[in-house]
Amino acid sequence: MTKALHPDQRYLTALLNNDTVVINEIYKLCSRQVQSYICFNNGTAADAADIFQESLIDIYHQAKNKDLQLSCPFNAFLFMVCKRKWMNELKKRSLIPVTNMEEDVFTVGDDAFALAEDLEKQKEQSELFYTAFEKLGQRCKEVIRWSMQGEAQEKIAEQMGVTYGYLRKKKSECMASLIKLVQS
Repeated sequence: MTKALHPDQRYLTALLNNDTVVINEIYKLCSRQVQSYICFNNGTAADAADIFQESLIDIYHQAKNKDLQLSCPFNAFLFMVCKRKWMNELKKRSLIPVTNMEEDVFTVGDDAFALAEDLEKQKEQSELFYTAFEKLGQRCKEVIRWSMQGEAQEKIAEQMGVTYGYLRKKKSECMASLIKLVQS
């Protein structure tokens, strides 16, 4: 039994037909999320642009040569491809042997579509988080951003010009406010 085609199949058709209007729509809909993810995970805007472009080309080749059929949202599928490509790029840069060959990264099966659907849910949750995050005060945003960088809190406190105790208390208060905003 085959899954029904997703309405976003039109994006694959646009790639195959070089429909610049719809391709520009893809960039507007998807590129910001990919850029945010890559920049948040040790990359640059240039890295994000490269990964995004390479992923679109890979999807084009899959649609052209292997008759790719979408059964999930295009943006979730594209994000999944970009995320896998970026993880491989990070492995290459850190000189850790890359475990996934290009063919493995882009193998499309039911699990890939399920993963894409999960990514779509994660995207919705991320958007909810970012909306709530933007409602926080400037100091809370700063505390949370610094804390998410993974450095020791003592070092963060020093860089922010506050005491360690103040930072811990403020972080706790800010996180509670953020959780409250997300839940409401």
